[in-house]
Amino acid sequence: MAQSETILTAQTHPGDSTIESVTGEKFKGDGYYGRSDGFHTVQYNITGFQGKIKMQATLATNPVDADWFTLDATEHETIGFANDGAIATGSHIKNFTGNYVWVRVVVSSWTDGTVNSIQLNH
Repeated sequence: MAQSETILTAQTHPGDSTIESVTGEKFKGDGYYGRSDGFHTVQYNITGFQGKIKMQATLATNPVDADWFTLDATEHETIGFANDGAIATGSHIKNFTGNYVWVRVVVSSWTDGTVNSIQLNH
């Protein structure tokens, strides 16, 4: 049975061009439930966003900071790059595969805009 949950609620940049970052809480991935397909879908809902949004995962059942790794960009694309001036708005859907026990989202190099929500389906 598929699960759907909000893994990051509304976050708005202060609008002063400072570089901000946000690390979300951990959420159960397919590996937690013992599912064999490891298929995850993430929907980013953003407005005027400049920065990077990446997914991190771990195979540890009780992770510490050192257990987390960022998913490869070839598998899970980063959206809205601050360094090239791109501004992203709308809903962006990305898929990744892995029997990860826990997943979380990391917003980094964030200089403007709003993350309205990020949804995880698996």
